[in-house]
Amino acid sequence: MRYELYYWPSIQGRGEFVRLALEDAGAEYVDVARLPERGGGGIPVLMRFLESRSVEHPPFAPPFLKAGKLVIAQTANILLFLGPRLGLVPKNEATRFWAHQLQLTIADWVAEVHDTHHPISSGLYYEEQKPEAKRRAADFRTERLPKFLDYFEQVLKRNPKGTDYLVGKAVSYVDLSMFQMIAGLRYAFPRAMARLEPTHPRLVALHDRVSARRRIAAYLSSQRRLPFNQQGIFRHYPELDA
Repeated sequence: MRYELYYWPSIQGRGEFVRLALEDAGAEYVDVARLPERGGGGIPVLMRFLESRSVEHPPFAPPFLKAGKLVIAQTANILLFLGPRLGLVPKNEATRFWAHQLQLTIADWVAEVHDTHHPISSGLYYEEQKPEAKRRAADFRTERLPKFLDYFEQVLKRNPKGTDYLVGKAVSYVDLSMFQMIAGLRYAFPRAMARLEPTHPRLVALHDRVSARRRIAAYLSSQRRLPFNQQGIFRHYPELDA
């Protein structure tokens, strides 16, 4: 199947978690909004889709995925759909829901990362909420970030011996998403991560294993991988990484 991914064309954002799964599986897909506008891409195609009244189950916001006649939104929901089709989750039903639970926890984590630089409103510029962002980021660095890292480090530790992954005995979409979290946090909070990584060796090793996977390594070195920037979820403001 040829998948169509719809997401903002200039940032990694939440769409990147879906891209990583598609890339690792070698799936045929097109990142629609990154196509030239003359070719039916760009932000206009996103807006037309979001404003269309002909879509039976309209998405609230990107990312969303078209798979045949299906339109699926929300990152964790998209990965729940793609996981078994791409071989990125075990077949056992209980394990699939465990993977989904972990992905939903990652979604919560992503939201908290975003709120470090936009704690008051997404409609305001960072510069309009800097004092609040500084307070929110301090709490995130000292309380929330260690808590999330500790949790996933323990998930890795409790997984049966002989496996180095979060779910089952092989790489899953949750492992790919954890790679993205570590990479993004290193960009946004390099000082905080430098302090915390030594006490979370399993997560660091997981990041390295994922980045070394053949298709992921090829993707990361290609132009398809957008760089982190100051418009995405993971943003580096030195004053927030004290």
